[in-house]
Amino acid sequence: MKTYGIRWVTLDNLEEAKLALTQIGSDPGGIAHMAGKSLGRAIKLEQVPLRVAHILKQEMLSVGGDAAVHRNVIVNKIEATDVMLLGTVRQLVQLVSKLLSQPFGLKEIGYDLKQLLADLEPSKTRILKCRGTELKLGQRTLVMGILNVTPDSFSDGGRYFDIEDAITQAKLMVEEGVDILDIGAESTRPQHEGVSSEEEWRRLEPVLKTLLEQVKIPVSIDTYKASVAAKALEAGAHIINDIWGLQRDPDMAKVVGEYQVPVIVMHNQEGTNYHHLMGEMLTFLRKSIELAEAHGLSGDQIILDPGIGFGKTTEQNLEVMARMAEFRTLGHPLLLGTSRKSMIGNTLNLTVDERLEGTLATSVLGVVAGVDIIRVHDVQANCRAVQMADAIVRGQRGAHYIGA
Repeated sequence: MKTYGIRWVTLDNLEEAKLALTQIGSDPGGIAHMAGKSLGRAIKLEQVPLRVAHILKQEMLSVGGDAAVHRNVIVNKIEATDVMLLGTVRQLVQLVSKLLSQPFGLKEIGYDLKQLLADLEPSKTRILKCRGTELKLGQRTLVMGILNVTPDSFSDGGRYFDIEDAITQAKLMVEEGVDILDIGAESTRPQHEGVSSEEEWRRLEPVLKTLLEQVKIPVSIDTYKASVAAKALEAGAHIINDIWGLQRDPDMAKVVGEYQVPVIVMHNQEGTNYHHLMGEMLTFLRKSIELAEAHGLSGDQIILDPGIGFGKTTEQNLEVMARMAEFRTLGHPLLLGTSRKSMIGNTLNLTVDERLEGTLATSVLGVVAGVDIIRVHDVQANCRAVQMADAIVRGQRGAHYIGA
């Protein structure tokens, strides 16, 4: 009996779909028409008014897809419902066309859906400007090295508190291939004791000023205090990394806006109670984005961090890791920081100094999810791991196909 080599082909985006159809020898016009039919997408909208939900359901059915809504929508017993649009990329593009001419806020949904579909495609290479230095995003996964000049950091507290030790460690990370240095002068480990802005700057100033003179890569400052950020930026720092996403110090957004520097906004909260984990995290990050945009930042200048280990249980952290790719729907670069964190220790029952392999696993999964930057302690090992992962993930599937 003749066999036909039946198999499943992994297609995650339009570029891969077009490449696969080209290899078959399909007509270019047919490829443009068919590529979107091969990609299924599930798009969730939260708390949609009842009449809008009815229209979305009808329009998705009209293009051959479907929309899941609360069971009481059909009997009009609720005022709002979450909606899950279920269809191919082509069907969702057709839905966009329909929504753009509709009332009741559907036009805005159409615009948002169009942008979301674009954000799910592979990122093109672009330049992140950091006050005279530049970083390329989208070409490979960048590595940010952690330099704690604190006596009580959870991982390396006191090791680099001395300025000479800190500078030596920073230069070693540069030799090992780090792309960004991230300096923190206040521990943010669980149950940490806060320090005054004056003490934080006292620790930070000599290391920052020396590094700015001696290294050529961008230097990020890990602080949530506007006064510390302002002094660091005045001294020449390139990036601000705020673990409270511009939402703890009311002046922080103004400071980064005045200097027009890239800012990393991290999700954080007190406690670990959530009604919808991912939905609430995305809402928090949208607020951070709005604060940054209100002060003149946009696009790649706003970098998102899901905040692994902050305001989340181990189980919640693992869920966030499994769903990292969903943060791409916000349309901004992503940073992942899991290095040596308790999620790894609790999962593998390992102490802080035994968590390298667990960290490498999470870094590679970050590459698979499409993150742009990983933040780590062990630079050389992580650089090698993400370089290998990039070689696999960022290469187009089927790019080396031979034949018509």
